[in-house]
Amino acid sequence: MITRLLVQTVLWLAGMAVLMFVAAGTWAWPAGWCYLVEMGALGLWIGLRLAREDPGLLEERLKPPVQRDQSSWDKLFMAVVALVWCAWLVLMALDARRWQSSFVPLWLHVAGAVAMFLCVWMTGHVFRANSFAAPVVKVQTGRGHQVCDRGPYAWVRHPMYAAAILFFVGSPLLLGSWWGLACVPVLVAGIGWRAVMEERTLAEQLPGYADYATRVRYRLIPGIW
Repeated sequence: MITRLLVQTVLWLAGMAVLMFVAAGTWAWPAGWCYLVEMGALGLWIGLRLAREDPGLLEERLKPPVQRDQSSWDKLFMAVVALVWCAWLVLMALDARRWQSSFVPLWLHVAGAVAMFLCVWMTGHVFRANSFAAPVVKVQTGRGHQVCDRGPYAWVRHPMYAAAILFFVGSPLLLGSWWGLACVPVLVAGIGWRAVMEERTLAEQLPGYADYATRVRYRLIPGIW
């Protein structure tokens, strides 16, 4: 399983590198290299930790983004996410490097890197609390899927989506793209829509989830939504 983690990580980074540096029009883009190095390091850090602490969850997270028992609406959502993700990377590369139309001060580049780290650090707490935090929306009956209401799930119903907001903000800051940052509200709206649809699916298929949603009021940010 660790071999598969390493292979998928390398392929994922290689795909991002092609998109980013072809769009940038040059290999001389320090922020782009920093971004890829941090993404790779954080991905391996959290993956190797899962291999040690929760190999069942790692197995789930290494599966394809479209699966047979996945909700049909989520299959479409994941396909759209792949397209939007690629377009976002290309836009940020064009803006920050080829066109050089954004100037982001160094301290904000650093803040972006810190935000990305905090996202993965928070995600690690999510994984410790919830062994069923698969990347696709489905009820994992074969693994004895149960409702999680401990750890960060005692505060919000979708703590991993909340952590993703830090990633959405941190990525364009580290890469140096104001246009990329301008896309963040659209990305947040997308995960907000998925959170609502995911809750409907789990309330119908996972015993106890409807009661949990009643007890924990907020989806992403306590006191706001």
